[in-house]
Amino acid sequence: MQMIECPSPNYNARPDEGEVGMLIMHTTCMADTQSALDRLCDPASQVSAHYVIDEDGQVYRLVDEEHRAWHAGVSFWGGETDVNGLSVGIEVAHPGPDENNNEADFPEIQMQALIDLSQDILSRHPIPAHRVLAHSDVAPARKTDPGSLFDWRRLAAAGIGFWSDCTAQDLADLSSPDLFHLTPLRPSDKTPKNRQAVEQLQQALKAFGYQITPDGDYGLATQTVMRAFQLHYRPECIDGVADATCCARLLDLLSRKQ
Repeated sequence: MQMIECPSPNYNARPDEGEVGMLIMHTTCMADTQSALDRLCDPASQVSAHYVIDEDGQVYRLVDEEHRAWHAGVSFWGGETDVNGLSVGIEVAHPGPDENNNEADFPEIQMQALIDLSQDILSRHPIPAHRVLAHSDVAPARKTDPGSLFDWRRLAAAGIGFWSDCTAQDLADLSSPDLFHLTPLRPSDKTPKNRQAVEQLQQALKAFGYQITPDGDYGLATQTVMRAFQLHYRPECIDGVADATCCARLLDLLSRKQ
């Protein structure tokens, strides 16, 4: 794969223990690629990524994969708090949401470059599908990138990451009789039965990898994590409400996690 070297000083050594086991997708949320490269290579910014992919599919390498790039910030996945130390980070050049919260599509040539680069990375590192993640997955309270128009289904079809097409009708086959039987679950659910179902939802989200406390309270923290799940796995409706489709997809993904 051809790429342009654009070295960033913003990295340090990976931890001695462990190996690269996560691939994190970001968007730059800046006006153009050059602005993003300038920031990611500025020592004062204290941020970087291993790779940047511009709108025309050109790949820039900023930090060698053997080093710990500073792309995820304060983050968490599956009990790990040093996501930077255990991951490769890719920044996809994209302006992010506009003032009306509208998002632009990702160009075909850019998505194909992302697929090619990701497959190349996965050929070198034993990264399981459920650990190919969005920035919003590992930092749901802070980040929403790469956004609702990022084509996770296409990546999964290319062997990169997880996807589920389960619908509400699949929930009965995936759940035990008492699990998620009161969907949709939402912040107003306060009865004992609802709290039990909410706690089961939280336990499933935690088992999948999200940072969440199973306390039966569908508060702001749970809404935030559910929005992150929807951004990745059910982007048609991002409302923080755990409806039957969300629950079916979560259980399907959890059953395939290895």
